[in-house]
Amino acid sequence: MTTPSICVYCGSRDGAEPAYAEAAEALGKALAEAGWRLVYGAGDVGLMGRTARSAQKAGGETFGVIPTHLLSLEVGKRDLTRFIVTENMHERKKVMFMNANAVVLLPGGAGSLDEFFEVLTWAQLGLHDKPIVLLDIAGYWQPLLALMDHVIAQGFADASLRRFFTVHTGVDAAMAALRAALS
Repeated sequence: MTTPSICVYCGSRDGAEPAYAEAAEALGKALAEAGWRLVYGAGDVGLMGRTARSAQKAGGETFGVIPTHLLSLEVGKRDLTRFIVTENMHERKKVMFMNANAVVLLPGGAGSLDEFFEVLTWAQLGLHDKPIVLLDIAGYWQPLLALMDHVIAQGFADASLRRFFTVHTGVDAAMAALRAALS
């Protein structure tokens, strides 16, 4: 198997809890120490920047993809191993996903939710079987999990929806899940 590439979806802000930034930095370092490549949105701000800088500091490969219209807003991080500029968000998401063996979702906003639901929907439709790991730092994703349970309870999705991703409360557990899924 080639060296795994892990796509990380996360916020372009740090968020309200210091634990979010700590987890982003720990994840970047853990990916690098595992010899895995970080694939992410190429921003140098918020959790995105923290994850990438941490991976770089630990000697890891970084693959960033950013659309033209976000180059200044997200401060495109041009010192990555590979830096790609796309025309739009759709192309960005496609390039990121196609260059990854698995997906990890850290805390984030609407963009992170969009990315998560897109890959979750694709898995549900049988379009991929890549592992999807949700990192529930400090309970951040509990409302999302409650919503998904509500969607299932109300008959808009089968209970199997929850099997397309795993939930972990720490980076070590998420890395263990990724190792198991990718071996």
